[in-house]
Amino acid sequence: MITSFLQGSGIEALPQFVTSLAIGLLIGLERERNPSAKAGLRTFALVAIFGTLAAMLADKSGSTWLLVAGLCIVGLMIIAAYFNSPSEDHDPGTTTVAALLLCYALGALIWYEQARLAIMLAITTTTLLYFKPELRGLTQRMTRRDLVSILQFLVLTFIILPILPNQNYGPYGAFNPYHVWMMVVLISGLSLAGYIALNWGSHRYGPVLLGILGGLVSSTATTLAYARHGRNNESMLPLSAAIILIASQIVLLRLLVISALLSPALLSKLLLPMGAGLAFGLAATLLGWKRLRSSADLPKPDSSNPAEIPAALGFALMYGVVLLAAAWLSDIAGDKGMYAVAAISGLTDVDAITLSSLRLFDLDKLSASHAAAAIAIAFLTNMLFKFGLVFFIGGKSLAKQVLSGFAAMIAGVALGLMLL
Repeated sequence: MITSFLQGSGIEALPQFVTSLAIGLLIGLERERNPSAKAGLRTFALVAIFGTLAAMLADKSGSTWLLVAGLCIVGLMIIAAYFNSPSEDHDPGTTTVAALLLCYALGALIWYEQARLAIMLAITTTTLLYFKPELRGLTQRMTRRDLVSILQFLVLTFIILPILPNQNYGPYGAFNPYHVWMMVVLISGLSLAGYIALNWGSHRYGPVLLGILGGLVSSTATTLAYARHGRNNESMLPLSAAIILIASQIVLLRLLVISALLSPALLSKLLLPMGAGLAFGLAATLLGWKRLRSSADLPKPDSSNPAEIPAALGFALMYGVVLLAAAWLSDIAGDKGMYAVAAISGLTDVDAITLSSLRLFDLDKLSASHAAAAIAIAFLTNMLFKFGLVFFIGGKSLAKQVLSGFAAMIAGVALGLMLL
């Protein structure tokens, strides 16, 4: 409406310049807070407008050199400002320089009908500038192991994934290298988020935080770690039990999130068994919370980097085998074959059978009810396996403390499964 109103008035480009002005003021507002910055509100606003003006002149005249010349002028202006008036605290001002150059480019971007992208980049830039202390503290806490974890995940995502063929192979057309590796990236990403948060947290770990992060990384590994802590230190029994129960409940949430991301149509079927298991387990955990005594120095579970290449290859192999086995047994033995695979594979890992069930559901080789049932069965067998870990490694005392919570989750999922 505004554009049509301005047509023929000679100021048709006014909305673009207003947007440039807003972007410049946004970034300049943050830089105005920095005493060492040589540019503030007015400078950033003028640079953004200048970028739009240079882009307009270059477009109208058909000469892109005008846009390049404008960029050079901004660069020379910045050099002159810092050369004539160096910062008292010897701040090189590279952040402000980069922000000014970016501001000019965003102004030019607006003229080329990319206003939405320019605004998003401006907000992102302002956020990065504003949270400088937090980002600096984050990098100071980062260890070499953390950096390696992130780099390995980037290799999995941006180097290996793009070169894999996106084509179905093998029996039943169930094996797709690109899809298999995409699932590796998804699971590694979720696990890596928990792994980083677990290692970057403060030294005062609460059982809720440890349970949540442990469930994101690996509920089985978390159960094993705190079963050992509970056996070695009797005072750790209530804490260990709470962490183990919370980690197992996070698995239910994790399965729902994965389903929502990959197969939203299946989510309604999973909500009943997983939601019931979560509700029952949460109630049992809260009832046992009175036995919990806080500790200022809770041990973290030993966790390996989930984005390591060997770990990723191992999960990809497991997922591929489970997927092919599920497709084959479903074809020759029907639902019983699929459920047998779910029960066996769920003993050690729920993710592989969950992703396999979702994949077969998307290929119309498995109904929604049967896919949800297979995922629920895998979770149930995984719970039985973890209870065995608690009993044989943590001892009878710890097993008694987690029994009610485990039984409640199993009962909730089983009840929801029967109602499917």
